[in-house]
Amino acid sequence: MQTNPDKRDDELYLRRAFDVARSSRENGDHPFGAILVDAEGAILLEQTNGFSAHCGDMTAHAERLLATRASQAYRPAFLASCTLYSSAEPCAMCAGAMYWAGIGRLVYGQSEKSLKAQTGAHDENPTLDLPCRAVFASGQRPVEVVGPLLEDEAASLQAGFWTAG
Repeated sequence: MQTNPDKRDDELYLRRAFDVARSSRENGDHPFGAILVDAEGAILLEQTNGFSAHCGDMTAHAERLLATRASQAYRPAFLASCTLYSSAEPCAMCAGAMYWAGIGRLVYGQSEKSLKAQTGAHDENPTLDLPCRAVFASGQRPVEVVGPLLEDEAASLQAGFWTAG
């Protein structure tokens, strides 16, 4: 597992996840993005939200899709040394997918609580206010969590999206 990553590196990669989220929004999907980075700092995977691309699949969150792809491409022992950077805190489903894939570290921007306050009771995002740390704490292997980080910047990705009609 990575040891003491530099905060500037975390911010750099998190901003890349924000770019992926912006791309998702620009392409007509929900404004969420995630990237997977190995212990040497190489970006292995990038993933936008897949709600629209998967015909309204409510489970096609960026983090869940990325965890599935990572699990298909890499062994858990390798993924334990990787970091998933996410524009927003992974929901319980996505945290579970990360856990099962074996991804050892998470850095996220906007907290689930902040996201819920911002999106309200939108039919396409009935946010679960369950911290990912609680999901990971229920498991048998550690997942390091850093976040929220750059939360105002992360929240700006959602601005106006859930109220537009």
